[in-house]
Amino acid sequence: MQRSVFLKLSVMMFLQFFIWGAWLPSSFGFFGDGALGFDAWQQFGLNIAFPISAIIGMFFGNQFVDRNFAAEKFLAVSHFIGGTAMLVFGYMAWKHFQGEPAAAPNYWIYFACMAIHCFFYVPTISVTNAIAFSNITDPQKDFGPVRLWGTIGWIAASWPFIFILADWSKIPALSEVGFVTWLGKALGTPLTGQPLNQGKSWAFITAGIASLILAAFSLTLPHTPPKPSTDEKKSLAWLEAMRLLKHPFLLVLFVVTFIDATVHDGFFFFAFTYLEKVGVPSNWIQPAMSVGQIAEIGTMAVLGYVLKSLGWRWTMIIGVLGHTVRFGVWALAPDPYFAVAVNVLHGVCYAFFFATLYILVDEVFPKDARTSAQGLFNFLILGLGPITARYLWPELQKAYTVDNGVQYRQLLLYPAGAGLLAAILLLLFFHPPKTGTEKTEPASA
Repeated sequence: MQRSVFLKLSVMMFLQFFIWGAWLPSSFGFFGDGALGFDAWQQFGLNIAFPISAIIGMFFGNQFVDRNFAAEKFLAVSHFIGGTAMLVFGYMAWKHFQGEPAAAPNYWIYFACMAIHCFFYVPTISVTNAIAFSNITDPQKDFGPVRLWGTIGWIAASWPFIFILADWSKIPALSEVGFVTWLGKALGTPLTGQPLNQGKSWAFITAGIASLILAAFSLTLPHTPPKPSTDEKKSLAWLEAMRLLKHPFLLVLFVVTFIDATVHDGFFFFAFTYLEKVGVPSNWIQPAMSVGQIAEIGTMAVLGYVLKSLGWRWTMIIGVLGHTVRFGVWALAPDPYFAVAVNVLHGVCYAFFFATLYILVDEVFPKDARTSAQGLFNFLILGLGPITARYLWPELQKAYTVDNGVQYRQLLLYPAGAGLLAAILLLLFFHPPKTGTEKTEPASA
């Protein structure tokens, strides 16, 4: 791969996930009481816009790229519209918290901005994958080093806000105290009330600006034209992708991806309260969770070597079992040091399953439906899996909550067991082809 192409694809991935990493962490608690003040159903509407967009995108946005529109131009238009909507969302929130507390905000304007942003942003996750695969020579070797810049982008967007949202009037100067004491104070002395909320509004503004930057940068990406089909039976790219689920190895992978996506989203649901319960100081929880993202950079870098050494099936099994080990340690060894250390498996879970999945999908699905094929599995990873998780895990937690709190020892065995079930399904029934030339017939691996 040419160095200039590698650099462009890496910047694309960096900005793509910078956008998401900028606004998502700040959104927790921002929509409800103490901030914008929306009720439970209104918050649900804002939170569900992202996974619903993953479902809609499979049928419309991804289809459009495969059949009608050059991918880099679609990326530019989508990020321009989505970025503008997010800028309006952030500016309205900033104005709302400026000066004296304002009247209740108009929910439907906020909802429209979030829905528009998600509707145009979510399909671009599949589109950036498709652009990358169209312009790299060896997906197994090259995709990991390109995609790891997305993880770096997420970290680069989310970590600075830990310090931006600190109350610096209460934090001693670094010259007056040791570094560890200063860092602890910086991480543990957040803004509160209206200053905090106005500071959080900048996360949405930042995401909007980054989206507009990516819209402009997309026009410099390698040209990736659509592939219109002359066969009427293949005119719908998403339907062409779905037809290939008739092959047993892809159907098994589809089921396992749904399980893994549900378990993966459960990590974010359980992590904050669990880590605090086992003794991780509240001001260190977000950095502790980021251990997994930092580890993800390393696993992405070695993914090509692991794939060539172990093959599709064993690489994915290791990725899925990462969830089983992490939740198993949390359930059976409730210690703050173990709880934080085992988060390094987050990188294994993501790179060895999700990133490997994207590479496999590009290799075995038709190239004229590659965006829709990516969208078919993002329908599970970003859509149906998170929707299921946001109903399943809260209901299970209610069932294991008693007077003295949540019974994590029993509760966390459920996601651990789900990960183990997914690994067993892969071991017994997942036999992918060894090369792209065998993509229409299952083969042993």
